[in-house]
Amino acid sequence: SCQPSIIFDDTMAIIKSGKVVIVLAGRHAGKKAVVIKTFDDGNSDKRFAHCLIAGLARGPRKVTRGMSKAKVEKRSKTMKPFVKYVNVRHVFPTRYQVDLDLKKAVDETDLVDAERKVEVKKSLKKVFEERYLNQKDVTSEKKALGSSYFYQKLRF
Repeated sequence: SCQPSIIFDDTMAIIKSGKVVIVLAGRHAGKKAVVIKTFDDGNSDKRFAHCLIAGLARGPRKVTRGMSKAKVEKRSKTMKPFVKYVNVRHVFPTRYQVDLDLKKAVDETDLVDAERKVEVKKSLKKVFEERYLNQKDVTSEKKALGSSYFYQKLRF
């Protein structure tokens, strides 16, 4: 017999910061996100293992080789980020890692207040846009694969 707690512990070992995940439940179901921080044992208000994720509610638009630099820039500004706490059972870890530095962009104390959360999303948008436009600057090949996967539309 397979015990769910064993499977659950394995999942927590996989879900680490920088991992690209697919959200399975809620408003952002089917969207890709990056794990910022994990809470293995939960905390006082969320008594379950959960993680803080930042992802793209709306990704960049399609770009072709014939487009001018200005048009490429304009089409990549359509990104709309989201940031939220999610139960680890509601995210699907992928094999990809990203080396986006999101811990600086997202301060947990700012997520409580609605107005400050808007500011967090604006800073996230800048980080995501910058990485999208400078994908060739990624150090390792593995991380480059992860960031190119993160910005692609989910095919299923």
